[in-house]
Amino acid sequence: YGALISACEKGQQWEGARWEHAWQLMADMLEARIQPSVIAYSASISALEKGEQWARGLALLVDMEVRSLKPDLIVYNAAVS
Repeated sequence: YGALISACEKGQQWEGARWEHAWQLMADMLEARIQPSVIAYSASISALEKGEQWARGLALLVDMEVRSLKPDLIVYNAAVS
């Protein structure tokens, strides 16, 4: 999942709404009870930011804290950019 989310985040064509793919992959992971890594959260938040979906990115940041995952500097930078 993490590699797929990273691919969505690094995609060049945002008209295709790659942020939606990243958002759905995170939802799929959580539904399957797979604990996303900090890297998966970071890539998702970055993809959401690039897709101008900042509110969803902030929701993932809150979700990290709820799941006792400590955001790193990369996650915070993605959330505020």
